[in-house]
Amino acid sequence: MDFFKGIGFGDDIGDVGGGYLAYVVVRYQFWGKFWLEAIATLPLVMPPTVVGFYLLQLFGQRSWLGAWLNGSFGIRLIFSWQGATIAAAVMAFPLMFKTTKAALQSVDPIYLEAAATLGQSEWGIVHKVWFPLASRGIIAGILLSFTRALGEFGATLMVAGNIPKLTQTMPMAVYEAIQTDNQGLAMVLWQS
Repeated sequence: MDFFKGIGFGDDIGDVGGGYLAYVVVRYQFWGKFWLEAIATLPLVMPPTVVGFYLLQLFGQRSWLGAWLNGSFGIRLIFSWQGATIAAAVMAFPLMFKTTKAALQSVDPIYLEAAATLGQSEWGIVHKVWFPLASRGIIAGILLSFTRALGEFGATLMVAGNIPKLTQTMPMAVYEAIQTDNQGLAMVLWQS
């Protein structure tokens, strides 16, 4: 597997999804907001192998979703680089969500109100005022979620396996090198 393809796509999905959910949670009041935030944060506090197990239950061939994806579109996420992408996205998502939420909440509402009174549309307020003022926190969220996706091991191993040149990620390659007592390879992989 092109290591960065799966991690990059996974991080992109986690960043967009986490950023959007953070915006929705900060901007709007609605019933169930607490539970939505709790569910969105679960992969951060659960052991990665347990998250991987739940992803197997959701996307495996015996689940209704996995069977539907395979039957309707020929998509098999388990033991594929796409499965590694999903695992990376799920594990990176809460870091982007929490960091972006904090960054958006840190912007003084007076700036948003001033932009509205000056005739900015909601999109203009978000695009020209809110995101630029929260940009440091959003960038921090992107970096945190990328490094989480980069180092993901447990959920990825459960969902995508450790198939060399297909689903093997850098942490899995280092782990395999250490298990086979190939310290030199582990050092080269770790330093690259």
